[in-house]
Amino acid sequence: MNKLLSKRGWLLAGTMLPVVGLLGLLAWASLGSGGRGGVGVNQDFGQVDVEANVAAPFALELMDGEMLELADLQGKVVMVDFWASWCTPCRQEAPVLKQVYLEYADLPVEFVGVDIWDRRADAEQYVKDFEVPYPNGVDESGAIAIDYGVRGIPEKFFIGKDGLVRRKFVGPMQADALRAALDELLSDELLSSAASKAVTAP
Repeated sequence: MNKLLSKRGWLLAGTMLPVVGLLGLLAWASLGSGGRGGVGVNQDFGQVDVEANVAAPFALELMDGEMLELADLQGKVVMVDFWASWCTPCRQEAPVLKQVYLEYADLPVEFVGVDIWDRRADAEQYVKDFEVPYPNGVDESGAIAIDYGVRGIPEKFFIGKDGLVRRKFVGPMQADALRAALDELLSDELLSSAASKAVTAP
């Protein structure tokens, strides 16, 4: 009887350990970010005002094993999307992100998906199921989410070619809103570049 209880105890402990670990990571993320970190799906959607601060650098191990650093994308408009495979709004939004990404394939634009609060196998299946065409990786330590002050998912940060965070959107985005954000940043970059050339022209 004691052996049976012992086996059941070990089985229960083995089952609960990943759950306890995930809850611990969420609590650590929230405390480590001074209360800015979050633990769920965003309920309030739309653009959030942000100051144009330098985007936090990161190195993300992609699902194909390659490493991607934000610095590798210098000179591009970058949209960083925080998501999870279990997040219903993320799943609803996935086809929109894919469609718009492909529309901007010939422009200096890159999307980066950062999976958080998730299991790697589930994240990999999500990317496969939705045929996500842009780089994705799992933020297993939660460090990237903390550095960006993520409070829930999905959240998107739009980084200009100058490396500054220019826009933040909470919740899923419609295709038109996503296009408008990208077009605005691309337009700002073109105007800035044209003004710079005009100033330096003889």
